[in-house]
Amino acid sequence: METGMSGLFRTGVRTLLAGLVLLGVLVGPANASEPFDRWLEGVREEAAGRGVSQQVLDAALSDIAPIEKVIRLDRNQPEFRMKFDEYLRNVINQRRIDTGRRMMVEHEALLRSVAEKYGVQPRFIVALWGIETDFGRNTGGFSVIASLATLAHEGRRAEFFRRELLLALDILQQGHIAPGDMIGSWAGAMGQNQFMPSSFHAYAIDHDGDGDKDIWSSLPDVFGSIANYLAQSGWRDDQTWGREVALPRGFDGALVGDVEKSLPDWQALGVRKPDGSDLPTRDIPARIVMVTERSGNARYFIAYKDFDVLMKWNRSTYFVIAVGTLADALRGG
Repeated sequence: METGMSGLFRTGVRTLLAGLVLLGVLVGPANASEPFDRWLEGVREEAAGRGVSQQVLDAALSDIAPIEKVIRLDRNQPEFRMKFDEYLRNVINQRRIDTGRRMMVEHEALLRSVAEKYGVQPRFIVALWGIETDFGRNTGGFSVIASLATLAHEGRRAEFFRRELLLALDILQQGHIAPGDMIGSWAGAMGQNQFMPSSFHAYAIDHDGDGDKDIWSSLPDVFGSIANYLAQSGWRDDQTWGREVALPRGFDGALVGDVEKSLPDWQALGVRKPDGSDLPTRDIPARIVMVTERSGNARYFIAYKDFDVLMKWNRSTYFVIAVGTLADALRGG
């Protein structure tokens, strides 16, 4: 998500308030123009008009209040502070690789059945699971309803988060999870695969056939929902995400970014694997992306179609390369 203060304050006051927020001094939504309780009544009315029962609304919305920590985290996201090498060290380590390999073996039969149904390689399912929640170990400690209400009331992306809040209430109405068990990240991402409510409605599936789309505790539903998301987003299981490459001296920097060429065309322009060996000969489209390390050094990756599918999951180049890196390690090379 994007970060930054709203333009409702004059420059001097804005600077002061930003500092107070980061220090944890400012409590409550910084930009809300309506008292939270009054605003929440409007949410109740809108949700009721969508068919959410009074019983569900009372269970979900009674006694909630803005969470100051959620606002602070929204303005201080690590992917906007770190350079690529720092981020990758934080996300990929030997323990996570070893755990992922163990999970691949432990859940081999389930992963194979999901892969056959949706056309998504098991290593990418496990890599996303591992990076999102450390294989289900850390699914977040925030009430999804309270977090979404905080962000919707706060105003920076009010329309987006209000829509997600209403969709979360729809999930409760459908009975997939109890209000007290709807726990997730500070931004409202839920379950072992960290779906926002909109993604839940679009892609969550009941793979185990028990009548609930349980991305919190059912691994068949977790794995199936991850694979369904990727499949519906255009995943190609006959390809991979990409790979790191080396560019020749004098390479035209204007070709880095959105320019798409076939692998043979990039080969002809001097692009090679980091060890100097040739690129694959397969005639598939790809583009080149760049990330920067803390030292200032640039690293380049050639990105295939599945790279862009992963960008739909999380619009962070760092995140996508991390998923691909872990998936490659789970493959053993």
